[in-house]
Amino acid sequence: MTEHQSSLQTPARRSPGKTSAWHRSSLARALFSLALVLMLGVIFPAEGAFFRLGTHQGALRQASVVGILACGLLPVILAGGIDLSVGSVLGLSAVVAAKLSIHAGEPAWLSVLLVLGMGAACGAASGSVVAFARVQPFVATLAMMVFARGLAKTTSGGTKVATAVPGPDGVLRYVEVPPLFRALDAQVLDGSVATVTLVFLAIAAIVGFLCARHRLGRYLYAVGGNEEAARLSGVPVRATKILAYVISGLCAAAAGICQAAQEQQGDPEAGVTYELTAIAMVVIGGTSLKGGRGGMGLTLLGVLTIGYLDKILSINAVPEASRLMLTGAIVIVAAVAQKNS
Repeated sequence: MTEHQSSLQTPARRSPGKTSAWHRSSLARALFSLALVLMLGVIFPAEGAFFRLGTHQGALRQASVVGILACGLLPVILAGGIDLSVGSVLGLSAVVAAKLSIHAGEPAWLSVLLVLGMGAACGAASGSVVAFARVQPFVATLAMMVFARGLAKTTSGGTKVATAVPGPDGVLRYVEVPPLFRALDAQVLDGSVATVTLVFLAIAAIVGFLCARHRLGRYLYAVGGNEEAARLSGVPVRATKILAYVISGLCAAAAGICQAAQEQQGDPEAGVTYELTAIAMVVIGGTSLKGGRGGMGLTLLGVLTIGYLDKILSINAVPEASRLMLTGAIVIVAAVAQKNS
């Protein structure tokens, strides 16, 4: 086996499904965290609400949009980066999707294609700044976060893009909710699963395949594990980083479309603090913030953990401010647990 082949196969051994000691310990911690949250629901059932099927369906539905963001963040974090702009790109995508579908009346396929293209462009811009200008991912994506949020407010005129459309005479007229939004906001399988949850699972499957089975995944693990060694081994480090951010941008755009469909409007303030929750989902699952270790299976456990935690706190009427503080604390605890593992 050549040195080049050996170096590229080493990161693959860290991918999901491998019975390494690190993976076993991460899986055990993720399962323990999920069990702890579910036990919290049993102890504080909110007058039996936790034991109702609708509560669990709602938890999955609510976690799906942020879960899509977590799927996009996974490749970035595996490559040793971070993306703080996903919440703002989600808000921008929600506004543009509503503008195209509600106000312009564009067909669903064209609206989706244009919004996904915009999300990919945002990701490519952040990735290029990180890869070519060598700006720290925190700074580069922070700049994109501010830019995308400002662009969302400019595009929407600072107001929500709803079904009330101003006519030529300035009088508001109400139009129907576009078919794209109705389809994404529907319940399928006899009303047991939300369409947005199926979208989330499909995206998780695609990104999980790329990370675990595709050459891009091996590159991501290599770059996150040791960037200089990956470069010397022939890994296209710059292209790998850019592709990771492009995937993140695509997922943020898809999440924005789903968010707009659920709210039946494009809100320029949508997605605020979502990046914190998405990062918490990836980290609580066990993916290392240092890069090079993690996977989609662990991330899905993190999505369930944070999703159920938010739902349990919600049905027990815990204020949103307290939920945000708890999410921040969870990120710190998960990071410390990784450091000591």
